[in-house]
Amino acid sequence: MTITEIKELLKENKTTCCELVESYLPKIKAGEKYNCFITVFEEKARKKAEEIDKKIKDGHAGELAGVIIGIKDVICIKGERTTCGSRMLENYYPPFNATAVEKLEKEDVIIIGKTNMDEFAMGSTTESSYLGPTLNPNDITRIPGGSSGGSAAAVAADLVPVSLGSDTGGSIRQPASLCGVVGLKPTYGRVSRFGLVAYASSLDQIGPITNNVKDTAILIKIIAGKDLKDSTSVNVDVPDYPNSLNKDISGLKVGIPKEYCEEGLDPEIKERLEILASHLKEHGITVEDVSLPHSKYSIATYYIIATAEASSNLSKYDGVKYGFREENIRDLNELFTKSRTKGFGAEVKRRIMLGTYVLSAGYYDAYYNKARKFRRLIKEDFDRAFEKFDCLITPVSPTTAYKLGEKIDDPLQMYLSDIYTISINLAGIPGLAIPFGKSSEGLPIGFQILGKHFSEDTILRLGHFIEKLDM
Repeated sequence: MTITEIKELLKENKTTCCELVESYLPKIKAGEKYNCFITVFEEKARKKAEEIDKKIKDGHAGELAGVIIGIKDVICIKGERTTCGSRMLENYYPPFNATAVEKLEKEDVIIIGKTNMDEFAMGSTTESSYLGPTLNPNDITRIPGGSSGGSAAAVAADLVPVSLGSDTGGSIRQPASLCGVVGLKPTYGRVSRFGLVAYASSLDQIGPITNNVKDTAILIKIIAGKDLKDSTSVNVDVPDYPNSLNKDISGLKVGIPKEYCEEGLDPEIKERLEILASHLKEHGITVEDVSLPHSKYSIATYYIIATAEASSNLSKYDGVKYGFREENIRDLNELFTKSRTKGFGAEVKRRIMLGTYVLSAGYYDAYYNKARKFRRLIKEDFDRAFEKFDCLITPVSPTTAYKLGEKIDDPLQMYLSDIYTISINLAGIPGLAIPFGKSSEGLPIGFQILGKHFSEDTILRLGHFIEKLDM
């Protein structure tokens, strides 16, 4: 069900929040084979539903009353286990809510559980989770994408109507695309990062994953806005996204980056992109090629900056303050070493070592400082493109969902699968992933709509239009 449908059913007294919860809990139980959830809040959700039913009866319920949501397990909920898909935080219970969670709860959503993810959001397949991989509901032999794979798969499998994920280099858009749902990476600073366990602080953003663009617009309107607890959040007016979806889109200018359509892109995805471009032209939208010449450097730039920030952010997990702590140690040095060795998985260790290396004396200027300069060039490519175009449309992934285990032993190939998504985080611009048909194997194909900073209203409007074209 959509958010609008849930609200209508409650308004017409055709259901109650308690009945909604009781309808979704069996779905989650039946869908355990997908491994979408790390923790399910059965009793808490039932109690919350009773409270909201009373508020609805009294006439002062929130805007999202009765909407059931899953929250990626990297976003803190007070008093509830937040593992980040890791052994290190397997038993961590934060004493505070993330700002996005506070805003949602203020509007009376029902949080039904925490969703699976790649460990500390480091991965593109959800295979690095300490709690085991999530499976793609379209084909359980394939990956759901990552790192927000649990959030995307839960929506695709109808275990929840909507969910929240986080996006550092495509971690909302890529799993949304591979699972056949909608995912939004907002402009950096549009949504508070307070309560989001950091992977790479200059890249991370919280965003919604839903079944349709309207639900995405509804959720982003709620969670967006300046937050005094997050100095990187920006004080920019939040438009009424849901009510601007049906505005006329004729006259929009759309660019398709030619660098995203070269060697390596699956022919079926390229064909679908050509079909989409043709439909847009038929409806009065200008579609032309555009060049982003520095995009070829985005993988190297991203994996230097992201791992450097990860190395710094994860240094606090040392076995002293909180998190996994190895027992029977002889001294402080052994405590640090053994706690981190056993507490972190292989992918997290790999990224910590990469990040520590590029920040080390003698390599800082050669790698990290140079990557910062290339990040500026990548951003300037987008700035120039948006001087001419209102939006850009690109593939989300070079391929459809591939087999579980296919690339787990080849991290370089796995990193290359992020080639179309990571530059958006480097530039800080918003990106909306929407499904547009399926491959010959029946696997979802998705595209992303990119806009200039704080232009979520424009990309949502175009996404809403494309959604009605889906063939």
